[in-house]
Amino acid sequence: MAVYGYVRVSTDRQADDGESLGTQQRIIEGYAMMNGLTLDGVFVERGVSGSKPLGERPEGARLLSVLTAEDVVITPKLDRMFRSALNALEVLRQLQERGVVLHIIDLGGDVTGNGISKLVFTILSAVAEAERDRIRERIRDVKADQRKRQRYLGGIVPFGWQIGADGTLTEVPDQQRAIQRIIELRRSGLSFRAISTAIGADGVRLSHEGVKSVLAAASGLSGSPRRAHG
Repeated sequence: MAVYGYVRVSTDRQADDGESLGTQQRIIEGYAMMNGLTLDGVFVERGVSGSKPLGERPEGARLLSVLTAEDVVITPKLDRMFRSALNALEVLRQLQERGVVLHIIDLGGDVTGNGISKLVFTILSAVAEAERDRIRERIRDVKADQRKRQRYLGGIVPFGWQIGADGTLTEVPDQQRAIQRIIELRRSGLSFRAISTAIGADGVRLSHEGVKSVLAAASGLSGSPRRAHG
């Protein structure tokens, strides 16, 4: 069994001021002594943002690579080691599966094996779900804003449009005229296949499924029309 400490500061200034690396290390050393644990080493993460997952930090990745079953990791606070509750939950589960014990001092100690563990996992799970919801909301809001500004969101470029130099969708005149022609033919009662044949005679190659997608987009039934082939 090996015992490791993990400390982190996000800026060089923090290494000397405030919640310094030295302060964090002394907290870990005192905790280890009180619990009869002998430190084998401390992984020191200097000037690394907490927004990076543990496995993407130089010392965090090195720590994860050396851990084996029954090893112990001690860190002073949850936010020193993890970027979010979601990240913490994922890593804690991985450590449990590997038989590694993690002590987070500000949460009361061992969060992987004793009575605190269940409470910590319950709280982190609730917070992580809230984080997932916020992420989904942010993505939805960004995409809605991009659509309003006709920003290209990836995937196949819609029929009738092209990607401009600034990343916005700009109209393709010939295809826009074809869209209007498709709408008119549909209003006259033609089937999707008949419309496809009719515009094909005008030099526009669009399958009956493509015609259907164009009409759905034009009527607001589809927020993401697709260029069809055929």
